[in-house]
Amino acid sequence: MKTLPLLSVVAALLLSGCSVGKYEYSREAMERVDMSVTGIPTILGLGTMGTSIPLTPEYSLTAAHVAKFAVQRVKAYHPYCDLAIIYHKNDLKTLPAFRAGKPGDAVKMFGYSFYSAMPVESSGVNLARTGIRNEWNKSPCIAMASNAGVVQGMSGGAVYNSDNTVAGVIIGYSREIKSRRRDQPVLKDVSLYIPYSDFSKWLARETTS
Repeated sequence: MKTLPLLSVVAALLLSGCSVGKYEYSREAMERVDMSVTGIPTILGLGTMGTSIPLTPEYSLTAAHVAKFAVQRVKAYHPYCDLAIIYHKNDLKTLPAFRAGKPGDAVKMFGYSFYSAMPVESSGVNLARTGIRNEWNKSPCIAMASNAGVVQGMSGGAVYNSDNTVAGVIIGYSREIKSRRRDQPVLKDVSLYIPYSDFSKWLARETTS
């Protein structure tokens, strides 16, 4: 498959709202990720929520915008990407393995839907690496755009490669991504995640210190 060049997000990164793409209930998601409930109350008093990835017996990995309001303590924030490590007791028989993916690779996304509080998953392929700039992602942070579906609440969830390794962490979606060049494609309604290649050194340092 032909890979796409590095693109730039023109539309704002969306971390709330409805969804993009298709997703469905998944029992497998319960084995891959955890629900992360925050301390911010809603009208129903249920709080808001996101998702986290069991990392070690003591830590989980999630999005920074989820960790900021989570009930768990934060061990470390990534210096420029929407990522954080939180303290969380996990009963892991095996530690997750990570591997960087590339455009054209098949991926699956796992998380929890804010609307149903149910575990969900989606499937798709990586489309292109893209720069993103907003409150949670600063230069030189790079995300991967995918056509896998995502819904609010899946932020902080896991993206898996076809070989059962973790490719990255879901951070949201964008309605449109444009290139600065006219001859390059426009991507519509894409999910976005931080790929492992962009946080591997930070992850290793923070989980061994």
